[in-house]
Amino acid sequence: MKRTVQLSILAGVFGTLACAAEPALTIYNANFAVVRDLIQMNLPKAGANEIHYAGVAMHLEPDSVILRDPTGKRFLQVLEQNFRNDPVSQELMLSLFEGKTIDFETARTLTNGQTKLEIIEGKIVRSGYTPHYISYDEDQGYRAQQGMQPVIEVDGKLRFSLPGQPLFPALADDTILKPTLSWLIQADKPGRLDVELGYITSGIKWDADYNLVAPEVGDTLDLVGWITINNQSGKTFDRAKIKLMAGDVNKVQKRPRAYARAKMSMAMDAEAGEANVTEKAFDEYHLYTLARATTLRDHEMKQVEFVRGAGIKAKPIYVYDGAQVAAFEGWNYEMIRNNQEYGTESNRKVFVMREFKNSETNGLGMALPKGKLRFYRRDTDGQLQFTGENVIDHTAKDELIRVTLGNAFDLVGERKRSNYKMDARNHWIDESFEIKVRNHKKTAVEIRVVERLYRGDNWEVKEKSDDFTKKNSHTIEFPVQVKPDEEKVVTYTVHYTW
Repeated sequence: MKRTVQLSILAGVFGTLACAAEPALTIYNANFAVVRDLIQMNLPKAGANEIHYAGVAMHLEPDSVILRDPTGKRFLQVLEQNFRNDPVSQELMLSLFEGKTIDFETARTLTNGQTKLEIIEGKIVRSGYTPHYISYDEDQGYRAQQGMQPVIEVDGKLRFSLPGQPLFPALADDTILKPTLSWLIQADKPGRLDVELGYITSGIKWDADYNLVAPEVGDTLDLVGWITINNQSGKTFDRAKIKLMAGDVNKVQKRPRAYARAKMSMAMDAEAGEANVTEKAFDEYHLYTLARATTLRDHEMKQVEFVRGAGIKAKPIYVYDGAQVAAFEGWNYEMIRNNQEYGTESNRKVFVMREFKNSETNGLGMALPKGKLRFYRRDTDGQLQFTGENVIDHTAKDELIRVTLGNAFDLVGERKRSNYKMDARNHWIDESFEIKVRNHKKTAVEIRVVERLYRGDNWEVKEKSDDFTKKNSHTIEFPVQVKPDEEKVVTYTVHYTW
């Protein structure tokens, strides 16, 4: 059955529209969506027809509108398009009657304690209305431009507030109740026509969230993934077919594979045995489709379970980066090379990380959209305890995921510079360091001691107490095995030339 859509208060005069199919939404990570509606257009006559449609989103981008006959049989010539996004409100009505006198209903308390309603007249000197401007901010939500205080004249005196509830005459013919698209369409003949309306709107976004649970002992995790859709577009989409686009799609800003049940699988419906969400590669991105149509209300956050995983091996990694201190954040190589004090301050924290491969053999192996990873572990009572969180970017299958979750309580690092010599004339620097790591845990651990050699591009480690791995042109890493209640000391000397 087709749903009639309110067009405007002039619907009886101009052409009418009705929804002929469920709307379709493709929502992107970057707070916008592509909307597709199939609407039924009634063209009263051959020639120019005024058509009004009040079923669009508040944050529609007018220059993105596409209006076409999906069958390709008729050519729609749009002579003019107007988008009105200022629905009627008390503030707007005050502005329409600025300079005029209207009635206000006010309540007066009598001596016996009863309330009496009275009508007084007031002239609207200033409405306080600011032309409609509502934008959607990803972090702050709706932000409305603030207007000035209204000024009302009552009995020859000015008031900087309303004296009561304003009582307005009937609506004017050009007022609207919802954001409205109006077209002047040239038609070769009258009649009804099913038309596809497509446009881009801001104010809709989606995010992925992953909850990972570890048992009391061990590092094998179970994963449940959620999709959260946040609709702040100013429109409710009734029984919409929704798709989610994952990937870094460039947009100019104005301001499927089967997996074993033991491995990663799309979340299944308990009764029908069908996936809630299906995934496939699309162009240079990945597309996630909700299996069933759903109503997405304005100002609503909707969540859908879209993925499950079990038996995921995610080992903890302990990293000590002793030179990573706040005093040197944002420094480049040149600033560090010329500052002799760099390396004399020490960070004592040992970072805790989780690392796992997004592979089929590790219980995963599908494209994971960017989102937040939350880690939990069950305690001896079986209760879940939160152990840290971080975010991942879009991650293709078979790629490694590593996230930092916090600082280890029982692991401590200590770093000091033991020697520094520079010969500017002969262009060399010798620098020596002593790094201590201590383990107060009941089990042995490996701590990766990371050292960043930023003094220059040409360097050579002349002396070292332990073997290291060269991670990149300016970073080396010492894997240090530390037993319970043990302290290990790593020393090295690096020779720079330029």
